[in-house]
Amino acid sequence: MSKMMRAIRVREFGAPSVLKLCTDVEVPKPGPGQVLIRVRACGVNPVETYTRTGTFALIKPDLPYTPGTDVAGVVDSVGADVASFKAGDRVFTTSTVSGGYAEFTIATADCVYKLPDTLDFNQGAAIGIPYFTAYRALVHKAHVKPGERVLIHGASGGVGVAACQLARALGLRVLGTAGTDEGMKLVLNNGAHLAFNHRVEGYTEQIMDATDGHGVDVIVEMLSDVNLSNDLHMLRNGGRVLVVGCRGSVEINPRDTMAKESSIIGVMLYSATVEEWKESAAFFFAGMEGGWLRPMVGAQYPLDKAAQAHHDIIECPGAAGKMVLTM
Repeated sequence: MSKMMRAIRVREFGAPSVLKLCTDVEVPKPGPGQVLIRVRACGVNPVETYTRTGTFALIKPDLPYTPGTDVAGVVDSVGADVASFKAGDRVFTTSTVSGGYAEFTIATADCVYKLPDTLDFNQGAAIGIPYFTAYRALVHKAHVKPGERVLIHGASGGVGVAACQLARALGLRVLGTAGTDEGMKLVLNNGAHLAFNHRVEGYTEQIMDATDGHGVDVIVEMLSDVNLSNDLHMLRNGGRVLVVGCRGSVEINPRDTMAKESSIIGVMLYSATVEEWKESAAFFFAGMEGGWLRPMVGAQYPLDKAAQAHHDIIECPGAAGKMVLTM
């Protein structure tokens, strides 16, 4: 008799309400090269809300589907040809085959990593997309150098906190923005030298003053449809804006890039090569061993509140750590 589990299923694209909890979903079986994980926590990422609407051209899954890529949990069983994991191993993932908003999920072995005992499962669910995206933006795309100034624009969410920690470890001068006092404290506690409230009028002038009018070398941008034009004015000569997040279109003056020979660079994690994934992971494990890579968990929701989580991650006034679903 098949084993059953609870899982979120999406049978039509639309608002958060299309996320339905089902209690009679069959537990998947791992095939060759796959790992079955009993999920203890799953990270909630903004991209999953875009995918849910059906209007995100880059990712449009076949219906029905279960969202979720960043899980942490315990290996239940492994398929043929998997030698690197065994039942009982604590793990986290960067992608899943069957979806992470569920009590069990399947992942290919190359997307599964051992979770150090120093991190709990909620922290493990906060590693995947946030840290790998932040590293891709800073290292693979911006090619940052120690001593450069970086502005993390929206630094209190999952990717933002990861970017602050990584940037500090890479020897950068780190400036971060957040929308609340709580968020600003979080930013300062996770590697930023300076924090600014992006809801306060004139905050961009404060950033320029803090750099003696020179501006920053790199901006990691979480909301480019709102901030991109202002970003271009805060760059130094040769500066780079890394577009990590966007919820719509924006108008800029291309002359703003000409004057400083600046660059606008898109970041898409799933364009990374196998070698780039391995490089990123090696840096993160060094950070976990060294104690400076510390995923910060924010709001936690039970699985049956996934729809509320999707609403809050977009509508909340200010992020404060990584949002996770708990099982």
